[in-house]
Amino acid sequence: MAKRIITNVAQTWAPTANNVAATQFIATKGGSTTQVIDWLEMLLSGMATSSIPMSIQVAYSSTLGLTPSAIALPNADGPMLVNATALANVVVAYTAAATGPTPNAAATLPRMNLGFNAFGGILRWNAAPTQQWTMVGNAVNGGETVLLADSSAGQSGSGALNAHVIYEPY
Repeated sequence: MAKRIITNVAQTWAPTANNVAATQFIATKGGSTTQVIDWLEMLLSGMATSSIPMSIQVAYSSTLGLTPSAIALPNADGPMLVNATALANVVVAYTAAATGPTPNAAATLPRMNLGFNAFGGILRWNAAPTQQWTMVGNAVNGGETVLLADSSAGQSGSGALNAHVIYEPY
């Protein structure tokens, strides 16, 4: 399968509390109930004009995003190999929705912390072999993943940033 990149450009990410629908985010979910998707890299580039510590989190969704919007410029989602074969089950990758995904706050599900300073800070998380973030299907608690700013970890200010996720569907 071909690796893909979803990009969120020039957005000001306001922090979202646990168990509340996210408003600024990157999310993906499977195009079928059995599709596997690996997140291989996350990159965040701070664009704020002053120091803003941000608590970026990666979590599974406890409530799926409703009515995801099609990716529109300046955002993008596409294969890294230009002539990649189209997927039989198209991944639902989105950065906006009528109601955003709700990050799961259960103590029994993983959350990844990617905190950084949005005032020119750069954060790149790249998975070592066998260490990728994996989701299966398109249901709650494991079938949809969301990258967001999380107020439950202490963030209070909003920060401008550019972000991308490299992912691979199977």
